[in-house]
Amino acid sequence: MMEQMNVFLLMAPPSGGAQGGSQWFSMIMMGGIVLVFWLFMIRPQAKKAKEQKKFIDNLQKGDKIVTIAGIHGTVNKVNEDNTLQMEVNPGSYIKIEKSAISSEWTAALNKAAATK
Repeated sequence: MMEQMNVFLLMAPPSGGAQGGSQWFSMIMMGGIVLVFWLFMIRPQAKKAKEQKKFIDNLQKGDKIVTIAGIHGTVNKVNEDNTLQMEVNPGSYIKIEKSAISSEWTAALNKAAATK
C-alpha cells in the first residue's frame, strides 16, 4: 500500500506557480526527441530504401545477384511485371520478384569477386 502511495505522489504535478516554464521545457524536450528520432531512424531508412530502388531499377542481363533468401545467380532476363529470370546453374532458371534481391549481399558478392 505504501509503495502505491509513493508512485501516486511521484506522478502528481509539482506544486507552485511556475507551471508555464515547465510546459515550455516539456514541449522543447518533446521536439528534441522527435528530431533525434527522425535523424537516427527515419532518415537513414528512407535513404536505404531509395538506394535499394535505384539498385533494382538498374539491374540488367548478366548481373550477378544474391536474393534475400541467400540464392546466388545471374540475371538472365528482366521482365516488365517486376520479376526477373535468374539463372542459378547453367540451364536452370527461376523466376523471382525484384524486391527479393538483396543489394547489400549483392554488393558484397561483387566486391569480393573484384578483389580476387
